[in-house]
Amino acid sequence: MAPLLAVDNLVKKYGDLTAVDLLSFDVEAGEAFGLLGPNGAGKSTAMMMICGLLAADYGEVRLEGRRLDRTRPESRQRMGVVPQDLAIYPDLSARENLLFFGSLYHLSGSKLRRKVDEVLEQVGLTARADDLTDTFSGGMKRRLNFAAAVMHDPVLLILDEPTVGVDPQSRAHLIECIRSLQQSGTAIIYASHYMEEVQIVCTRAAIMDHGKLLACDTIPQLLKQIPFEVELRLGQSRVPEGLSLDTSARIELDGDEAVVRFSTQDQSCELALNRDVTNILTALEQHSISVRSIRTHEPNLERLFLKLTGHRLRD
Repeated sequence: MAPLLAVDNLVKKYGDLTAVDLLSFDVEAGEAFGLLGPNGAGKSTAMMMICGLLAADYGEVRLEGRRLDRTRPESRQRMGVVPQDLAIYPDLSARENLLFFGSLYHLSGSKLRRKVDEVLEQVGLTARADDLTDTFSGGMKRRLNFAAAVMHDPVLLILDEPTVGVDPQSRAHLIECIRSLQQSGTAIIYASHYMEEVQIVCTRAAIMDHGKLLACDTIPQLLKQIPFEVELRLGQSRVPEGLSLDTSARIELDGDEAVVRFSTQDQSCELALNRDVTNILTALEQHSISVRSIRTHEPNLERLFLKLTGHRLRD
C-alpha cells in the first residue's frame, strides 16, 4: 500500500548553492514524522516544496498517490501548514480569524460556524473566542495559529516549530492536539529544534544537513547509534599511576577534577552496565578515591543530532 505522502528525490538550487539535494522520505497516514536539521539545513525549503509554495528543480511529491501540481491550488487543499511565523490577524478576534481561514477552504454557512466552534474547543480558546488576538499571550497565538491550519480537516499537516516560545501548558496542549489528529489518521510532518518533543511525538525522524538526508529511521533505531554513557566525578584531581580500570573506561581532567567516563552500545544489557560500574567503584575504593557524583547519559536525539551535524554554531 502506498504511503499517504511520498517525497521523491527533491532538489532545489539557488545559483551555486544546493539547498535540498535528492531528498526522499515518506509518511504514512496517522504517523508523526520528525524533520530535523540545524539552521540552513534545507528543512524550510523542503517543506515549502512539499506544500507547493516553491517549485522543485527536480523530483516530485505525491499525496494519496497523486502527484502534486503547484500550479493547481486544488492539489493543495488536502494539506494544512502551521508556519513558524504567526499567520493570524491581530486586529481580528479568534473567531473572525477562523471564519476567514475556513472560507479560504470553501467552508461556509452553518458548517463553517460549527467547525469554528469545534476547533476553538480543540485548542482551548472558546472562552476567548471573541477577543482580539492582539490581546492574546504567545501560547494562545500559537494555539490559534494551529487551529487555522486544521479548519479543513487536512490529511497532511506540516508543522514548522509549532511550539517555539510557548509556555509549558500551551506546549502540552498542542502536543495533545497533534496526538488526537494522529489518532484520526492525519499524517504529520513535525519540524522542530526541541529534540525531546520530537522523541515524544514522532515514531520516525529524519536528520538532514546541507540539503542532504543524513539519517532516517524509527526513533529506537536512530538511538542505537548513540552509546549509553556513565560519568563518575572524583573528589580529587590526581589519581594514582597504578590505578587500573576497565579497558573501556577513560580518566579525563575537567578543570581541577578527575572524571571517569565509559560507555556501552548495548543499551539492553543493564547487568553488564551494573557490573562495569561496580568494578570501577571497587577499584577506586581500593585506592581510597572518593566519588563525588555519578551521572548517566542515555541515548537521545539531541546527542545523535550533534554527532551527525557537529557542534559548530549555525547562523
